[in-house]
Amino acid sequence: MEKNTVIDRDARIVIAGAGSIGCYAGGCLAAAGRNVAFLARPRTEAALRGNGLHVIDLGDAEHVLDGDSLSLDSSPATILATADIILLAVKSGATAELAELIARHAPPHCIVVSLQNGVGNAEILRAALGPHRPVVPGMVPFNVVQTEDGQGRISVRRTMPGTVLIGTDVDGLASFLSVPGFSVATHPDMHCVQWSKLLMNLNNALNALSDLPLAQQLTDRSWRKLAADQMSEGLRIMRANGIAPITIQGAPPTVLPWLLRLPDALFRIVARRMLAIDPHARSSMWQDLANGRATEIDYLQGTIIDLAKASNMAAPLAARISACIKAAEGKPVRPHTVDEIRNGR
Repeated sequence: MEKNTVIDRDARIVIAGAGSIGCYAGGCLAAAGRNVAFLARPRTEAALRGNGLHVIDLGDAEHVLDGDSLSLDSSPATILATADIILLAVKSGATAELAELIARHAPPHCIVVSLQNGVGNAEILRAALGPHRPVVPGMVPFNVVQTEDGQGRISVRRTMPGTVLIGTDVDGLASFLSVPGFSVATHPDMHCVQWSKLLMNLNNALNALSDLPLAQQLTDRSWRKLAADQMSEGLRIMRANGIAPITIQGAPPTVLPWLLRLPDALFRIVARRMLAIDPHARSSMWQDLANGRATEIDYLQGTIIDLAKASNMAAPLAARISACIKAAEGKPVRPHTVDEIRNGR
């Protein structure tokens, strides 16, 4: 349990990666009066500076932050030098590059928190930053959809419940970061938490390939059975490598494949909470394909594939799904069928 150490309320929080999660987290923190700055790409910086940020929580609670109230910069050297806390929200493929920039420009006392998908980002950060700079692994359990509202503002809407979990490395950090709309708690075993989240995130690719909203995908038993089969494959490989996933939200990971395989009528009853998500919510990987960005497939299904190889096992379903996503990158999003994916077409 985290000790209630007080972090200076004026501590500078730099959001490194102003995508959906970064804008949502930073928007909630800024609305609560925290001292927040966004490290953003020039295009995003211009959009936020010109039109502001619209943050929408569950139940439609919202905050509108004017562009002139936001601290923004596209220069890592400038903004990282001011950081007391860095919330890293970039794609896993950019971790090593950001780690070098942090090592070069951030103050020695700066706390670095990874809010990224995948299981190896904290290790990459620690290797680059050394043993004396605090690196805290984190896990965001909910989905955030980014659009543009009717006023031209970037709009980020949270579509699922859940509490952000971070490691116990820094006393008082979770209490300081926990604000309305962005609840944060500590967990003593972030290794298992992150592997459990990776197991859940395996559906990101299926949602992207289905080209369906998440809620609609989950009401289709053929898609659920495919999701269950890849989770079972992942669980088998994880167990063989001594990794025991834990319950972080909803049903235990070992029960989820059984739950997903239930007939539609029974699933709707048993999994009512799972289906209680924004009807327009889609996975971050679908958003990446729709916007022509590289995906994180190598850090999700790719991690399962690598883990299988390390123990002389096979992960054929993860390999087929990974191949489908890579073939879809850089092309207009199109709906795939379950049979296409199962047969590797």
